[in-house]
Amino acid sequence: MQFSTREDIEAPIGFVFDQLSDFDGFERAALRRGIEVVRTDRLSEPGPGMAWRTLFTMRGKRRRMEVTLQGYEVPGRLMFDGESKNLSGELSLDLVDLSPRRTRVVVKLDVQPLSLPARIMLQSLRLAKAKTQDKFRTRIRDQAREIEHRYRRGAA
Repeated sequence: MQFSTREDIEAPIGFVFDQLSDFDGFERAALRRGIEVVRTDRLSEPGPGMAWRTLFTMRGKRRRMEVTLQGYEVPGRLMFDGESKNLSGELSLDLVDLSPRRTRVVVKLDVQPLSLPARIMLQSLRLAKAKTQDKFRTRIRDQAREIEHRYRRGAA
């Protein structure tokens, strides 16, 4: 199952990339939401091979997911792979420099079932694809607005 969206952000591409690759910030945000996050690699610099083990509750069950940074191309692309017992997924974030102060972010998420229960869950999402896609777009839009807000706060 695939989801995709794009958002234009009123901030330079370098700033947007820095915000999207603030892995420590994302770890702290996940912890505030009750998601356990443990970094499992030993890299000293951001780059391919960074990995995290996450533990979270979804639909009343504790779930584990391993997330790995597969692509890190400054300032244009981030690619992640995630795998759990029942699902695997790929997330890509592509940045396009529209002008010195405007950046387009194209987000694509592809989720594949690895078990029958996951196949059934994804089928229920497919039946509500429009609603699920709207939620996905809203989350990306909110993140884009937050990046704009941080840029304006820092530029002022």
